[in-house]
Amino acid sequence: MIQDLYELLDAGDGRKLERFGRFVLDRPCAQAVWHPQRDQRIWTQADAFFTREHGAHWQFRTPAVRNGWTCTLNGVSMLLHPTDFGHVGMFPEHSFGWGRMKQALCNAKRSTPPSVLNLFAYSGGATLAAAQAGAEVCHLDAARKMVDWARENATINHLQDAPIRWITDDVQKFLKREIRRGRHYDGIVLDPPSFGRGTNQELFQIDNNMLEVLDLCRQVLSEQPLFVLLTCHTPGYTPLVLTHLVTQLLPAGHIDAGEMTLPASPKVFAVPSGTYAWWTP
Repeated sequence: MIQDLYELLDAGDGRKLERFGRFVLDRPCAQAVWHPQRDQRIWTQADAFFTREHGAHWQFRTPAVRNGWTCTLNGVSMLLHPTDFGHVGMFPEHSFGWGRMKQALCNAKRSTPPSVLNLFAYSGGATLAAAQAGAEVCHLDAARKMVDWARENATINHLQDAPIRWITDDVQKFLKREIRRGRHYDGIVLDPPSFGRGTNQELFQIDNNMLEVLDLCRQVLSEQPLFVLLTCHTPGYTPLVLTHLVTQLLPAGHIDAGEMTLPASPKVFAVPSGTYAWWTP
């Protein structure tokens, strides 16, 4: 139903107005340096407002937002609720990648289901999209809370019995164990943060650790891989930078790189939201 879907309604003056299902949220957006395109009245109707002025906090015009709700994007439904960081559990800019994965997996002519590894997997959008396409999936995140959230999302998509391994671990430690075990994957998705902590407070910094992570990913790729999708929100990691990284550290193949954007209403400026590199053999 249309009221369950995501839509960027407007953006400008450093903010973005988005419909996540039945609720409209007004949140900061540093990239939106232009003026809003729609009448100011639409902004005043937002159900919730997040600000980082005088300390990060939400303001709720509609109290029910606090309790959580669901939203569907590109065939994947997700349970949302406001977090202290201003996130709600869905990053709509990633939905284009879910579609690409589904197409690649459905077109694969394999005698057994393809296998997909989702690293830094957060609330599981890519995991669920891959499972919907019939893949066996390994979902990995360092935060137990996020893995539990992703499992809830699997349930609301009727994928609670799908072949998904739910792993809470540090990415580099896990990849090294998979290499020792001789386990391989046909597709890999990774969305590394600028800075993060592993399950035992292992420090991850993209500038220091990205090269090793990609090299480890190369080593767990199957002999007949389907894709690698690398996405990034770190400033300075442009499509060209991602292209160079993938060219050096993955096998020879085709690379499509570009800017991710939020799915927008007609005549509304698209909002840039990170970069991607899509590798295929």
